[in-house]
Amino acid sequence: MGSKLNISFTVITVIIGLMIAIQFQTVKEPVVRDTRDIWELREDLLKEKELNSNLYAELREVKDKLEQYENEVDSSPELALKKTLQELEAEVGLTEKTGAGLILTVEPAIEGILLGEKATTVSPDLIERLINELNRFEAQEISIDGQRLINTSVIRDINGETKVNGYSIRTVPFEIRVLTKDLDTAKKLYNRMQVSQSIEDFFIDNLRVTISKPHEEITLPPYEDSIRVRMMEAVKEKGGN
Repeated sequence: MGSKLNISFTVITVIIGLMIAIQFQTVKEPVVRDTRDIWELREDLLKEKELNSNLYAELREVKDKLEQYENEVDSSPELALKKTLQELEAEVGLTEKTGAGLILTVEPAIEGILLGEKATTVSPDLIERLINELNRFEAQEISIDGQRLINTSVIRDINGETKVNGYSIRTVPFEIRVLTKDLDTAKKLYNRMQVSQSIEDFFIDNLRVTISKPHEEITLPPYEDSIRVRMMEAVKEKGGN
């Protein structure tokens, strides 16, 4: 009888201990609540809807291109391949491109000139932060001082010189040209860049970034160097050696 009582007491003690531990953990780590108000939630929801809509639009575009390509292959394989090559070159950045966008001019700040601290160079970190912000605000194509940026482009400091695609930015001022999807997007980008933190960062280095009004048409040069393809092999035909 005493043994059973001890076992029951032990079990009850363990249960009470677990309950206290759970209660302590709950008090110690309260559930994090979403503190966003209704307007912030609506704004986030709108962004998600816009992203979803853009993805569906891209999916439809890809399907349409695939159907068009299949039809062209049936009628003229050579013409289909040539057209596909031209589209790929344009998409990669190997051709000149014209569209709506902005022109940003990087130049020495007047305040620095008056103080005898005229800037003659720009650091790659400043340019990279600016490019990242432009991309975040829906820039589609960018060129820096006449050098077209593509997916493999590198902006870095080599022996004290800032280089884009291996070419030095030797003089200030220079232009950064930005293409957007359309004129409305260019106007939105213009408004956002007016309060850009990356623009302010240039001023710390005695540089000023002047942003033009949105243009209906600006032209970007093509990427000049050859693109190296690595880690890829030609697909062997079925039945081939």
